[in-house]
Amino acid sequence: MNNSCDGNAPIADGCRVSRIRKLNDLLRTTGRGGRIFITRGVAERGRGFLRQAIAELKAFSAFDEANDPHREHDFGGFEISGETVLFKIDYYDPTLTYGAEDPADPDRCVRVLTLMMAEDY
Repeated sequence: MNNSCDGNAPIADGCRVSRIRKLNDLLRTTGRGGRIFITRGVAERGRGFLRQAIAELKAFSAFDEANDPHREHDFGGFEISGETVLFKIDYYDPTLTYGAEDPADPDRCVRVLTLMMAEDY
């Protein structure tokens, strides 16, 4: 059995979660490795708000047991001018039709990050 978190062999649960977390962080911090959508609620607040929200999204590191119980870094929130902004990463198959069978496999999973206002959730 492969004990490394790298490579293509079947991976242990701890390595699987680590790989998912790394892929989610890549999308959140760089915009690479998936797609990013914003809700109308975010868009309506204007470009300045959106720029600030993206900067906060990239810098976000306040993951804890309450917002990240599975340790995948797939959900979080922050405040901008007294308003709560949330992000959520979902996993889809390559056709974006079904949920991904394996979120740890970037060849079989498309990550979709949605940036939304709390009231959009």
